[in-house]
Amino acid sequence: MDRSEGFGERLLGQLLDRAHQMPPQMVAALVAEEVGRIGGREVSIFLQDYDQLTLAPLRCSRLLVPEPEPIDDSPAGRAFLETTTVERPLPEGVRLYLPLLDGSDLVGVLALTLDSVDDDDRRLLRRLAGLVADMLVTKNAYTDLFYKTRRREAMSVAAEIQWSLLPPLTMTTPQVMVAGILEPAYDVAGDSFDYALNDDILHLAVIDAMGHGLNAAVLATVAIGAYRQARRTDIGLAELYAFMDEAIDAQFGPEQFVTAQMSRLDLCTGRLEWVNAGHPAPLLIRDRRVVASLDSPGTLPVGFGGARPQISQTRLERGDRLLFFTDGLIEEHQPGGQEFGMDRLIEVVEHACRSDTNAQALVRRFSHTLMRERRGITTDDATLLLVEWRGGSADHLTKLET
Repeated sequence: MDRSEGFGERLLGQLLDRAHQMPPQMVAALVAEEVGRIGGREVSIFLQDYDQLTLAPLRCSRLLVPEPEPIDDSPAGRAFLETTTVERPLPEGVRLYLPLLDGSDLVGVLALTLDSVDDDDRRLLRRLAGLVADMLVTKNAYTDLFYKTRRREAMSVAAEIQWSLLPPLTMTTPQVMVAGILEPAYDVAGDSFDYALNDDILHLAVIDAMGHGLNAAVLATVAIGAYRQARRTDIGLAELYAFMDEAIDAQFGPEQFVTAQMSRLDLCTGRLEWVNAGHPAPLLIRDRRVVASLDSPGTLPVGFGGARPQISQTRLERGDRLLFFTDGLIEEHQPGGQEFGMDRLIEVVEHACRSDTNAQALVRRFSHTLMRERRGITTDDATLLLVEWRGGSADHLTKLET
């Protein structure tokens, strides 16, 4: 069977041409048909669930629908976490698991079976998986099909709002990687985070709106909206804080507030600037150890009309990681018991860092290990945002191979 680059170009081109006007529920059937043209069968598409524990199979025509796969202990989970193709030999062929990457955002896993596999197959299927990921993300904007696949339990209205606010949970470039997670996934209310990569500046924000339930979600929505509007006008961090502060006060009055931390990281130099508005200080991780808590002069939470904040700054080294988190992570405790605390957080973080893994897998490990350490208790929201600065340049990506 022809598996040359010319054949692959025609195959992927036909898939793209046919997908433009195709209803979302028919995309999977089209993918299964295209896979069949290279001898593939038993096609499955897995999507990550909201609490990042399992990969749930998409239920669509012509797809094999197996049981959900655990992310931490399955071939599909390994493909997902390591963003690499996993091949599992079978008596009747080879089962392949390919990560579905939209840019650098992990969407899920494509699984299929071939009688045998060679380098031409691997090249074609890797490109096919990238195209499938792009199609799923595009179609996701006007269907509930993929959202429903990712849910293992009912979601609160507040959590529905919060998830709709979030940027992609992961972003990877040669210079930086960002990964985040929210707890409890199906009932989060006041916590949120946001980021944007504008030229060589990575903008970051982590917020924690006061209260619980729907009111906290609405408060967080206004805070994130104000942050994005101010960020997109290219004002400084101090002015950005003032803009958010005025927006919260105008809408909710002095009785409600949001703790927040807004940061900017220069990807060329590693220079980090941040403003702390009543938020826990991020941890600096270097050589797999927590070497500092980035304490800084703070100002009042957003909405309280605090004074002009002081801009703190430091210089990162290549390979440094920053862990931003909300106070629900360390203040959790059983009635009458001690808080989880910063010392235990650092202990868990350093233990998880002993394994050489990427930021996306590491933030999952942080979150799930902390959940076990807290015996599954989540009386308050808890958010983790991990940033890894690698430095260097991405210019090589603009050069085409000849």
